[in-house]
Amino acid sequence: MGPGPINAHPRVLRAMSADLLGQFDPEMTAYMNEVMQLYRPIFGTQNRWTLLVNGTARAGIEAALVSLTSPGDTVLVVNFGRFGLLLTEILGRIGARVETVEAPWGEVVPLDAIKEAIERTRPSVVATIHGDTSTTMAQPLDGLGALCREAGALLYVDATATIGGMELLTDDWGADIVTGGLQKCLGGPSGSAPITISDRAAEHINRRKHVELGLRTDDLGDGDGLVIGSNYFDLGMIMDYWSEKRLNHHTEATTMLYGARECARIMLEEGLEARFVRHASAGQAMSAGLRAMGLSLFGDDRYRMTNVTAAFIPEGVNGENVRRRMRDDFEIEIGTAFGPLAGKVWRFGAMGYNARKHKVLLTLGALEAVLRAEGHGLSAGAGVDAALAAWDQA
Repeated sequence: MGPGPINAHPRVLRAMSADLLGQFDPEMTAYMNEVMQLYRPIFGTQNRWTLLVNGTARAGIEAALVSLTSPGDTVLVVNFGRFGLLLTEILGRIGARVETVEAPWGEVVPLDAIKEAIERTRPSVVATIHGDTSTTMAQPLDGLGALCREAGALLYVDATATIGGMELLTDDWGADIVTGGLQKCLGGPSGSAPITISDRAAEHINRRKHVELGLRTDDLGDGDGLVIGSNYFDLGMIMDYWSEKRLNHHTEATTMLYGARECARIMLEEGLEARFVRHASAGQAMSAGLRAMGLSLFGDDRYRMTNVTAAFIPEGVNGENVRRRMRDDFEIEIGTAFGPLAGKVWRFGAMGYNARKHKVLLTLGALEAVLRAEGHGLSAGAGVDAALAAWDQA
């Protein structure tokens, strides 16, 4: 019950036990086409280029940034936590000129501040996190795509922590690339990164197209832009592989594709609205239960992610002892924290297969028992009672 990875849905694990298929087997390419179709409503898009990047969520991030950005390009990063800093680091390794617009951890960046930064820096790309699990804050994205288009910039959004649990509105936001991962709200294992790419971004990427030497034919030409600085993460070649051309790029991770497909099927069977309500109910119950136990929550309630909640470790309580006893005595994992929050907060996830009433209640009950055993006084049953009431009101 930490900020991810979480328990995979049993159906996903079963799907991943199926036998392998060759990467050009008609059944395999049919599954690839099905995955593209399944993930469009999950991303909130009609984008043709909605597919998978093989690798963890960070593989999707790197593919997006290295394919959009050339050395020397100016990129504006909206930074409000650890993963905004990650975007900054990746872009620095690419050789981009990185500018930032920032908010303290526990807050989000106001749209007016982003607008001013875009006008000041004139970036070619604006990059942001949607939900940053390090701070448990979700950055509002309404209006950001319009600002980017006015400035001629492309918009990249990392939705690793929110895809499958909070509504994504790729087309309405005007986002050009959005990436995710399976291991949080989608209820799968890490190892595959869903991605959606707008036609506008695809056109930009294809201008940098470079056909691999061993695959060249007379009818396959390169673009006139600077070659993308990675072979594996070259979205131009990956799009060619997922297109009707089926131009070989890599050996598709068959088992991960089965898992990603089943994650999407489960979500769509549940229904998008029901899925988002379930995550909101779980987050509301977790927050109410923690507060009823006398714990203070970290961050601005207005922008809290529905699926991850951070609570301050009470004074005099050894946070790592609590985490160890939760794991040893109850087989429940809760999260530690990073950077300026290390040793100061616990992070509780309620996402995907774990965003269920009984799992929230079991976690709160176990935490109460452990805190009492650690000598921290609190009212017996208050957390569970508050969580039950909050779930029913959600």
